[in-house]
Order: sequence, then C-alpha cells, then structure tokens
Amino acid sequence: MGLLDSVLGGGNNDIMSTVLGLISGQQGGLAGLVSQFASNGLGDIINSWIGTGENKAISTEQIASALGSEKINELASKLGTDSNSLLSQLTDILPKAIDKLTPEGTVPEGDVLDKAKDLLSGLF
Repeated sequence: MGLLDSVLGGGNNDIMSTVLGLISGQQGGLAGLVSQFASNGLGDIINSWIGTGENKAISTEQIASALGSEKINELASKLGTDSNSLLSQLTDILPKAIDKLTPEGTVPEGDVLDKAKDLLSGLF
C-alpha cells in the first residue's frame, strides 16, 4: 500500500493518477497550479494545503472556477464519469495529495512528478 493510498483510504488509482497528472501537467507544475488557484482568489485555500497547518476545505464550485470547465470536462471524459462526480472527488483528494507532496510546508523545487512517484511508489 502506497503513502497516498493509505492517506486517501484506498481510493481509486484512476482519480489519483488524474490528480498527479493535473499537478504535473500544469504549466510550471505544482507552482503553476498554486498560481492558477491564487489568480482565481483561492490562494489562501491552496496555501493551507501546502502549509503544515490544517487544510482548508474547498467546494466543487471553487475547484471548477480554479481549473475551468473545459479542463474539468476533459478530465471527467478521460475517467468516464460526469463533471459533478469528478469535482466531488477532487474536493477530497486534491487537498490531501498536495498536502502529502509538500510535507515541509513549501512547494518542492524540481520535478514534483518524480517526487510524487517516489512518495506514491506503491500506486505505480
């Protein structure tokens, strides 16, 4: 059982892979995702996931706003689900994944995907 698998209670490997792809596929990786959330007024929320304190909750509407409907529809289609179901899953999984990828309370330098694969080796 991998680290994220244990944190997320087993979960679904497809959604976890989608979350990692979302993080690594961003222009600028995790830092780019942080910037995208901040530019949509959600910087305080994503920064709480990165920091060492308690993670702030995020709504499906806020995730949809930060990522954009086109991206949400694309990801939902790849997973064979509807956008509402995907958004619901992302409200739970995305904060936990980012929290685990930033254990020291800062966005890691370098390729976060390589670091994620190391942390989540049990899933891949």
